[in-house]
Amino acid sequence: MRRVWDNPLVRRLMASMAIAVVVAVVTGPPGSSEKPSAGLSGSFAEKSSFFGLFQTRRFVVFVAFALLFWGAWSLWLAWGEMVKFRSTKLLRRPRAVTERRSIRWSAAIVLIVIGFLLPTFVHDPFWQTVMVEQIAIYVLLALGLNVVVGFAGLLDLGFVAFYAIGAYATAWVTGALPTPAPFGGPINPFFAIPIAIVMVMLAGIILGAPTLRLRGDYLAIVTLGFGEIIAIFANNLYGITGGATGTNQIPHFSIHLGPVKYLWGLAPVPYYYLALGFVVLFLVVFSLLEHSRVGRAWTAIREDEVAAESIGINPLKYKVMAFSIGAASSGFAGVMTAAQTNFVSPTSFGLLFSINILVLVIFGGMGSIKGVLIGAIAIQTMSMYLIHTPPAGYQPPDLYIYLGALLVVMMIFRPAGLFPSRRRKREIGLAEAGEGHMDEVLTGDVP
Repeated sequence: MRRVWDNPLVRRLMASMAIAVVVAVVTGPPGSSEKPSAGLSGSFAEKSSFFGLFQTRRFVVFVAFALLFWGAWSLWLAWGEMVKFRSTKLLRRPRAVTERRSIRWSAAIVLIVIGFLLPTFVHDPFWQTVMVEQIAIYVLLALGLNVVVGFAGLLDLGFVAFYAIGAYATAWVTGALPTPAPFGGPINPFFAIPIAIVMVMLAGIILGAPTLRLRGDYLAIVTLGFGEIIAIFANNLYGITGGATGTNQIPHFSIHLGPVKYLWGLAPVPYYYLALGFVVLFLVVFSLLEHSRVGRAWTAIREDEVAAESIGINPLKYKVMAFSIGAASSGFAGVMTAAQTNFVSPTSFGLLFSINILVLVIFGGMGSIKGVLIGAIAIQTMSMYLIHTPPAGYQPPDLYIYLGALLVVMMIFRPAGLFPSRRRKREIGLAEAGEGHMDEVLTGDVP
């Protein structure tokens, strides 16, 4: 019996079966207080379609899933190195072409044009709203968090706090809070954009100055606490923020310049174009920062803070800069959300929101602007597709289970992300070769 269990094929088969059991229970029917075991038994005994071919019990489908996974796993272990070698050799020339600056700029211009024309092809109101509320907003947030986590190597679990500050700053200056509006009365939400960005950058400085002397897990705990403090502050201070009931009505964006008058109403397309413009702006700014002296300082701190300090880099100064600059895009995202929905509530700024943004960054590739952009679009589009057109067995509350599983899989099999930056890929390669520490790669910590 021991000889059978020591066989790698058998152990992989058992692991595949265990994974199939977990997936079957997660995607199975819910239980109830009257029949506590109904969810468990239904996960295996409920009738299901075998890939649309014929009706059978659910356990047959998942046994087939386990066997397919086991076969793919075994084949990859047997032939994976050869496949990677040949694919690397095959893609060497296309990669060399894409390294040219003219090709990259041309591709960027083409993508901007496609983004500009996208609303002319997407006519479904649901997807038009998704493009703004679930894709553009999350892209802005992921780009900002990438500065903190990807460029500087600082694990931030409370990034949603800056998003909340931007949204409530908009509500404040437009007169939608119980607190009187500054500047003598309500102002146009357009003028809230620079105010919100300045406020979130100041919040980043206030948070970072005393706490960024910490590293690794300790810093993550502090940022987590900051996010929770902002959410509780917004929920409890009724006389300042409106409390749990939320704000009063926030006006839409509007332009009144001489004969030019335009009001952003309820239609999502005008907000999409505004968000697209700022996404391009932040992409340009963050790309320039990445290759600037500041970006190189962030990279040095991320790779080895002690070595960076020894050559004259002030770690605290550049960490605070990362927090402050990364918060800027989240401040604008807060303004966008407040002006479009006309309402801000504390329930929108929970911990799961921050975790979701972190998943986007890790999935796309920490430190890779291109990867974060693609990762945010891919995950948010898929998440909204599951909500809009749910497949058989899918339950909306299970979404974060899938995102958590995706995060675990990415950390195990591709820690550099789907489209890693060259610097991050090099760091992880050195760590795997024993010339460094994997925890430094993920958290910016040093021994």
